[in-house]
Amino acid sequence: MRLFAAVIVGLLVLFSGCSGKSETADEADEGGSALGDAGAPGAAFAAERERAARIAASLDDRLLAAQAIISGIDGRGSLRPDMRRLLEECPAGGIILFRYNLDIDNESIRSLIQECAGLIAPENPGGVEPEGETARRGILPFVAVDHEGGSVNRFQSGVADLMPAGGYWELAQKEGRDKAVARVEADSFISGLAINDMGFNLNLAPVAERFTDENRDFLDDRLYGPDPGFTAEAAAAFIRGMERAGILCAIKHFPGSAGPDPHRFPSILRGDRAALDELIAPFAALIRGGQARALVAAHSAVPARDLERIASLSAPVMDGWLRNELGFEGIIISDDFSMAAAGTFTAAADRAAGTGLPLSPEAAAVLSLAAGADMVLVWPPDIRRTHRAIRAALSDGALSRERLREAAARIIFEKIRMGLLDEQ
Repeated sequence: MRLFAAVIVGLLVLFSGCSGKSETADEADEGGSALGDAGAPGAAFAAERERAARIAASLDDRLLAAQAIISGIDGRGSLRPDMRRLLEECPAGGIILFRYNLDIDNESIRSLIQECAGLIAPENPGGVEPEGETARRGILPFVAVDHEGGSVNRFQSGVADLMPAGGYWELAQKEGRDKAVARVEADSFISGLAINDMGFNLNLAPVAERFTDENRDFLDDRLYGPDPGFTAEAAAAFIRGMERAGILCAIKHFPGSAGPDPHRFPSILRGDRAALDELIAPFAALIRGGQARALVAAHSAVPARDLERIASLSAPVMDGWLRNELGFEGIIISDDFSMAAAGTFTAAADRAAGTGLPLSPEAAAVLSLAAGADMVLVWPPDIRRTHRAIRAALSDGALSRERLREAAARIIFEKIRMGLLDEQ
């Protein structure tokens, strides 16, 4: 019955687009979403920000460091014992599931997610009633997945399927932009309901890069085409649909990708500042419009912005360009530092770490957080080392508590907005 209702609502959205009237960003903001209106001014908005900052300031180092981590998990239907111990030791701010976790029925996925959430935020930790704002349940995790559509679908065939982003660009050429944009929103809403019903609340999608000669080999039909205006419209529609279904979106990969797959090869954006500003036009539009609430920082080298470090390790990129120039206030998530492109961070970055060796994922995570990231993606083997490295950096001053509390406040604000903290 729920799926039938979702289909009906989705079709209504689609038909409204066929009439020639597409929803603008302002109209979408006025309509609100399942996650609330994060872009609206007013007392309620300010109160949620203040509450998030209060909670962040109250966390001890163990919990503060854990909020900055989004971890992959070992388990299919249920967690392995060593994974259970890891999540008890490090109650991660988020978990991310991949195909090896999700090639099972929906009920088993739901059970796996509930098991993770119960370890990260138990109902009554240690059998003792805690005090404070998170007393009833603690801080529930983001539960993330890469669900772009097309080839990037971690679920079994037929579960929450979406066509690839490039398909909407083709539709726009045949039937008009308004119809294509309306179709994006309708499809993402229906798919969002399906993944939210399993327990997901964060989607590392859509890809907001526009199609270029530099990224075609890596991204191809994962992109909404070469037109930056359509890319921004379609990505905004995707986000609206997902948010109406209760899913926060993290757009990716800022500021862009170049060359083959960065999981295996370096990614270097060689343009000057003017060329880079043109490249990031869809990201800038989504930030201005208030749709961008979370964002994945790429492991791309950006020499015009930072001669020494890749974007995900760069204060000039994350704090300077993203925060100060573009006005981004949401969560910055650093991509997985085990990717080969993360090795593009040069000998200068290695010297800054005091070694002549490539940085370990945990050392890179600390540098990324210090440079302005709010969360880092890690694999299970790196959870304990990363968690301990962040705590050690807090103790020795390599990472300031003010910086990490600022990051945690952004994370917790979005969790409040999504209903992941009990109302007190």
